[in-house]
Amino acid sequence: MDYLKNVDPQIHKALGDELNRERNTINLIASENFSPPEILQAQGSVMTNKYAEGYPEMRWYDGCEYVDIVEELAVERAKQLFGAEHVNVQPHSGTQANMAVYFAMLQAQDTILGMDLACGGHLSHGHPHSFSGKFFNVISYGVSKKDERIDYNEVEALAKKHKPKMILVGASAYPRIIDFVKFRQIADKVGAFVLADIAHIAGLVACGLHPTPVPYAEFVTTTTHKTLRGPRAGMIMCRREFATKIDAEVFPGIQGGPLMHVIAAKAVALQLAMSPEFKNYQKQVIANAKRLASELEQRGYRIVSGGTDNHLLLVDLRPKKITGKDAASALHAANIVVNKNLIPFDPQGAKLTSGLRLGTPAITTREMKEEQISQIACLIDGVISSPRDKKVIEATRQEVLKLTKDFPLYKEL
Repeated sequence: MDYLKNVDPQIHKALGDELNRERNTINLIASENFSPPEILQAQGSVMTNKYAEGYPEMRWYDGCEYVDIVEELAVERAKQLFGAEHVNVQPHSGTQANMAVYFAMLQAQDTILGMDLACGGHLSHGHPHSFSGKFFNVISYGVSKKDERIDYNEVEALAKKHKPKMILVGASAYPRIIDFVKFRQIADKVGAFVLADIAHIAGLVACGLHPTPVPYAEFVTTTTHKTLRGPRAGMIMCRREFATKIDAEVFPGIQGGPLMHVIAAKAVALQLAMSPEFKNYQKQVIANAKRLASELEQRGYRIVSGGTDNHLLLVDLRPKKITGKDAASALHAANIVVNKNLIPFDPQGAKLTSGLRLGTPAITTREMKEEQISQIACLIDGVISSPRDKKVIEATRQEVLKLTKDFPLYKEL
């Protein structure tokens, strides 16, 4: 990176510091992962130079013969991986992918039924501060107080009462299998479209380790990072009959020129996701999440819904008399990165929270397995039990540095 160092040493230093931060911390943020070097190479490529408004062979600019190849490869790989009839790989993010589907299929103030953010949903599923909550009439469903899982009877009752035009399926903090068949059945009873947002679980779905929504939902959106381990970006899958509407809403509806260097990185990520090694990786992601939930439960933490079926878990900190904000801050000081998170029916507000959301994709990318998970659970418990003890935090930080050295990240860089 000599060019950058000579031209802008401040940015060069910030990038180097970020690389060192990633190398020297245990990352348990469920929505993050580490893209492999081949994806970083594709994203940091000359294709960042090319404007390519439109779609392959239908561009507004000349000189798109090679970016066309890249986009067509990304589309075909996504179709093959997920069994989709049509794919648009141009959305810049998962939220923009959702926006394109909404704007293509809904009118302002149409009713949508989506999961409440406080129970595990996402901002773009109808939160009042999101565009989705401002443009549409949002009805929210949550989880049962009894078992903290989706109550499909409640979802059906709400759908019959409010007659939504679209039902949103998917979450950013829900640790259990989602029954897409039941959502399809509910939608059919009220004549609603189904949009499945699989941003968090796309890698698991791709490998058959979580049921796929593709046969049951008219629209499926996802990010391409998280469990897919690609670049930070979005993607839309849909039935063939909606292809023209979706494509027109992405461009020129809500976006201009696509980011072709990012689409190149998506194509690489999708190819890697078709390998046997990727499926083994996803199996280990789930095994690590289950072990982490079990280890913390043995140490007196309450795990929301009693466990996990996927890559993440929600930890109720109330038995430990500490807020999510304070726990996350103390762990951060010890080089363990997590995020505070609301738990269902949380008595604390979103700024404090009663819980943590923990995920295992990033540490599994570093090839950590159950033995290391047990060690990490012990380190977490030590910090949360003594969040203001500087000696405990420093000792934990040193243990983290040893562990990350044993499981290095980006040896190539």
